[in-house]
Amino acid sequence: MTQDLSITALVLNASFVVQLVMAGLLLASLASWTVIFGKLFGLRRVRGRNDDFERDFWSGRSLAEMNQAIAGKAETAPIERIFASGMREFLKLRERRLDAATQLDGAHRAMRVSLQRELDVIESNMSFLASVGSVSPYVGLFGTVWGIMHAFVGLSNMQQVTLATVAPGIAVALVATAIGLFAAIPAVVAYNRFARDIDRIAIQLETFIEEFSNILQRNAAGGSVAPGAAATLAPGR
Repeated sequence: MTQDLSITALVLNASFVVQLVMAGLLLASLASWTVIFGKLFGLRRVRGRNDDFERDFWSGRSLAEMNQAIAGKAETAPIERIFASGMREFLKLRERRLDAATQLDGAHRAMRVSLQRELDVIESNMSFLASVGSVSPYVGLFGTVWGIMHAFVGLSNMQQVTLATVAPGIAVALVATAIGLFAAIPAVVAYNRFARDIDRIAIQLETFIEEFSNILQRNAAGGSVAPGAAATLAPGR
């Protein structure tokens, strides 16, 4: 008689340990796909908002106006929060009539702290994708080894062993490896893609900090503060 070697039948006839491994890998795969889609749309939204703010920043608007506009927003981009932290610290030190170097250093340090905070948020769940991508193949391999071992133990009680009797046990064991690769490959590909995107965002934010610091330096020295043509910084805020 022919045996049912469909995937469903193989999984249902697998040992409890192999079924547990498969279930864990499927859950890990589902969780990683959830993270992948969330990170995909999240990074796209961050890049779009950052680009919009940079265009507005270099359009020549008043820095004070931009600061007030950000304060009135319900949701802000990472680059806007960095800008707001730098402005807040700079204006606070300016009110205290401290020297220009202290004003600039305080604003720069505030923006660097804000940058690290933003990158921590942007990089959230990246370690999970890395773990799924690196561990899943080994978990699947463990399920395969256990399934093969279990199959050979069962065959030891048979007097006549044929390919038909060996095939189901080997096949169900290999399914565990296949599920492990199914969970790992998308996680690895997504991790590499997101890591590259996050690096680009980090470079954009770091570049903005340096450019904005130059503008604040000119203002602290009494020069123009316009990022574009003619922006002015309202004193004493």
